[in-house]
Amino acid sequence: MRKSPGVLLLCFVAGMSCSRAAGQGMPATPAAAPAAQAAAGSKPKALTIQEAEAIGIRNNPQITIGRLRALEAREFVREARSSLMPTATLGVTGVGSRAGSRIAAGYLNNPVIYPRAAAGASVTQLITDFGRTTNLLASSEFQQKAEDANALATQQQIVLAVDEAFYNTLETKSLLQVAQETVDARQLLVDQVQALTKAKLRSDLDLSFSNVDLSRAKLLQLQVRSNYQASLATLSAVLGYSEKQDFEPVEPETQAPLPVDDPSPLIQQALQQRPEVLSLRQQVLSAEKFAHAEHDLWRPSVNAAGVVGVAPVRDDHIDNWYGAAGVNINIPVFNGFLFNARSKSADLQTELQKKKLEDLQNNVARDVRNSWLDTQTAYARLSLTQELRDQTTLALDLAQARYKLGLSSIVEFSQAELQKTDADLQDTDAKYQYRLAQIMLAYQMGEKR
Repeated sequence: MRKSPGVLLLCFVAGMSCSRAAGQGMPATPAAAPAAQAAAGSKPKALTIQEAEAIGIRNNPQITIGRLRALEAREFVREARSSLMPTATLGVTGVGSRAGSRIAAGYLNNPVIYPRAAAGASVTQLITDFGRTTNLLASSEFQQKAEDANALATQQQIVLAVDEAFYNTLETKSLLQVAQETVDARQLLVDQVQALTKAKLRSDLDLSFSNVDLSRAKLLQLQVRSNYQASLATLSAVLGYSEKQDFEPVEPETQAPLPVDDPSPLIQQALQQRPEVLSLRQQVLSAEKFAHAEHDLWRPSVNAAGVVGVAPVRDDHIDNWYGAAGVNINIPVFNGFLFNARSKSADLQTELQKKKLEDLQNNVARDVRNSWLDTQTAYARLSLTQELRDQTTLALDLAQARYKLGLSSIVEFSQAELQKTDADLQDTDAKYQYRLAQIMLAYQMGEKR
């Protein structure tokens, strides 16, 4: 999980306060080189947000799982449709028997046995079962549409994860730049104060304070660099790579859109196009059709059957060809209340799916409204952090001028530097958090990307 720059800043502030209370300087810690440069010195591969999304869709196994489930559901539709089509079989029979023998035990059947060799075909066709088979077919078709929507929902979840990992990597990269600028500024101050100390123009206390600030800045840089490498590992995993890739995310050229004033149209849009809602609606329709089919179990079924064949080798009592056609009607009478239980169970399942859909719609409306509030807050934070950054820059310039003129102590100057670092971190975080808030809102609305 990406660590908030606010947490890093609190550690930074607490460390500076403890060091000032001690009044002793810390030895400077050399900054660790980036892992990519230490490994092979190869240039990182540039990666845009569009390329990252395409790679995530292509490589992530969850996308393939969703597509396979959708393909499986289509085969179930074909399976249900087969009941409406005729069934044809071919048969070849050869029988050798003892002349004049008869079947004397077993079921009631024709006891005559003749030696023969024959071939024939039989065809059966459902005429009507008063809607049961068509309802089963419609139920499977709605279930297929639900699986298609589930596959789309999985794809949108993967794209959301890719976007979050991509922008988290961009943010930690920007924070690393801020940390590097802070280290450079503190190093320059240490060099200046050290020269002034040697010239007896500044005290050793000033040098100690400046060294403490430099050490704290290097610790901050080390932590941010670690977060950057962790964000790269997370991005690589989301894109389907088992090993951390040496990517360099590219800042998008397009600006984040402005937030809308009213969330009501966004909620309506989400209820119309959110894949999870569409999937559950199809499941409700599928359950309703299946319930109708279960109620149709009590209705008769009418089937037609026909056979035809020839017997080139036969007994004299058998004709050389045979053929027959007929219609069979099955009327259910009693089966121990089995059909009653099945129809009642299907009705309860339909009601269950309707309640699940109602609950999901309420949750979607809540999530869209919360995401909209997050975008409003993130957008308002942009101007506040920019104003804070401008004010701390001005305060740092004034503190630096006062310190050079000998009108203030190193403590005042260090405090101004700390506030400037805080403002830089907050402003950088605000920019990317607004983008992430917009991405989350688009996901909650079910927008295709």
